[in-house]
Amino acid sequence: MTAAELRTLVDGFYREKQALLLRQAAGAERVSSYDFNNSYQFVVNRAEAQVAWLRSALEDLGLPVPPREGSVTLPQGGRGAVAERAVIEDDARRAHEFVARWTPRVAEVTHARHRRMLEVVLGETIEQARFFDQMLEGRDDLLGRRHANVGTGGGVLATRWRE
Repeated sequence: MTAAELRTLVDGFYREKQALLLRQAAGAERVSSYDFNNSYQFVVNRAEAQVAWLRSALEDLGLPVPPREGSVTLPQGGRGAVAERAVIEDDARRAHEFVARWTPRVAEVTHARHRRMLEVVLGETIEQARFFDQMLEGRDDLLGRRHANVGTGGGVLATRWRE
C-alpha cells in the first residue's frame, strides 16, 4: 500500500467513524431506558477514544483533521419503546455495515501501527454492534448486574452532560 493510499484510507475511515460517533451520540439522547442509555454512554465514550486515535493518525500522516460536522438523522415514528427500538436497530445495522465495509480494506494496510489501530477500532465496533444486538434482545445487564430489589428510578435525562 502506498503512502497516498494509506492517507486516503485513514481519512475515509476517520470520516465514517466520526459520522458513526455523531449518530450514536444522537441515539443516546433518544434512548431513555436507564440500562440501555448507560450502554450507549459506554459506546459513545469508546467511540470518542477511537476518533481521537484516528485524529492522531491523520496528523501523523500529515493530513488535516476534518471539522466535526454533519447532520444526524434518527429514525422517525413511534414513541417510547418503539422509538428506542428503531434507534437501536439503526445503530446495530450501521455498526455491522461499518465493520463489513472496512474489514477487507484494513486487511490491505501494510503500515503495522496504523493497521493494528484500525483493527482495534473494528474490534471495538464489533463489540458495540453486539451491545446493540443484545439491547434488541432485551438484555439489561450489558455493563453488569444490579443487586436484587434495586431499581433505576425510571429513565435518564434527555441531555448527556449537565454543567
